[in-house]
Amino acid sequence: MASRVFQSSLSLSKIPELWRDASALKGAFEEGDLSAVAAKLQTTLHSLENARLDIGITGGTGSGKSTFVNTIRGLGDEDPKSAYTGVVEMTVGPTPYAHPKYPNVITWDLPGISTPTFQAEKYLQRVLPARYDFFIIITSDDVMSFTAHHAQLAREILQLGKRFYLIRSKVDVDIAASRSRHPSSADGGLKDPQVFLLSTFELGKYDFHRLEEVMVKDLESHERHVLLLAMPAVSEPVLERKAASLWQLIWLVAAVACGVNPSPVPGVQDVACDLHMLIDSLEGDRRSFGLDRDSLVTLVGQTGQPLHKILEAARGPKTVTEALVVELLGRAPRDASAFTQELLNVPVLGTLATCGLSFATIYQMLRPSLDEAVKDAQRALLQAFLDNSRP
Repeated sequence: MASRVFQSSLSLSKIPELWRDASALKGAFEEGDLSAVAAKLQTTLHSLENARLDIGITGGTGSGKSTFVNTIRGLGDEDPKSAYTGVVEMTVGPTPYAHPKYPNVITWDLPGISTPTFQAEKYLQRVLPARYDFFIIITSDDVMSFTAHHAQLAREILQLGKRFYLIRSKVDVDIAASRSRHPSSADGGLKDPQVFLLSTFELGKYDFHRLEEVMVKDLESHERHVLLLAMPAVSEPVLERKAASLWQLIWLVAAVACGVNPSPVPGVQDVACDLHMLIDSLEGDRRSFGLDRDSLVTLVGQTGQPLHKILEAARGPKTVTEALVVELLGRAPRDASAFTQELLNVPVLGTLATCGLSFATIYQMLRPSLDEAVKDAQRALLQAFLDNSRP
């Protein structure tokens, strides 16, 4: 990832992914007003980082839907913030669970669909489907046995213009049978349903990374970014997608940091920026990759590896301080002339060249810091699953 060049991150083709029909932002760039540009970019960054995402999780009693609610929030079933689990249906109404790190991502534990009198239309009226961005329907039975209830619900969801994803949980119980038997239809006329095989206790295995990939492709840019931030960092493909999303925002963070409330950085000549924003950005990167202490402790509980070994593998800072950010800025490359010329070659971003050394220094500090966070996460995962059957 470190080999990616600056131009690829600032490509004009990437910009429409971050905002569409933002004529005011385009106008600010064209007028060359740095303060106006920075203010607009700050609004864009805030909307990306705080986009709301509501996910509805449903399925049969005992299918593991409540455990799945906990797992994708990075929690164990025993955590005080976890959804209730058990073989008896515990959910009597739609119950929201905010992500512990990204409270704007809400996972809803919905009532089960196993009752003999189940009717999809009435069920959806009860759970208010308009509030969810998409649904996940879970069964713990063999993939061939998605029932008429599942098919009814799926069809009704489609008629409402919503997406759904079918999950067969607990595949570790009989993985061979799960892999060899995929349904070509389900009772009720649901043809060729795509089924993702998961074990909520071993999320890094089987189809979780494929499920995440499909969900990300189906979402708009703001929801896509926040979903990637919130998903647990359990495999190399998941880490790569997180990194790719964060990579696209480096220039945005750098522009806001040097254009909104900048102050001279002590000991770093000709650089002014908002240090607190950079602290938040670096902490956010490491939090998304599961490198905060709470996430590492959870990883220990999932794998049984000693905490000190995982902490050693994740070599980077466990906390980000102002002194550390100043040190990193001081290490960044000091020759900004070529960098500034690249900015001038991208017409809509030429205004950022007026930040001079500040933008170039901040950008060239954030880029390797993100790469190091990715490497730390890779090492932590490798150590966590060392001498363990789970890849």
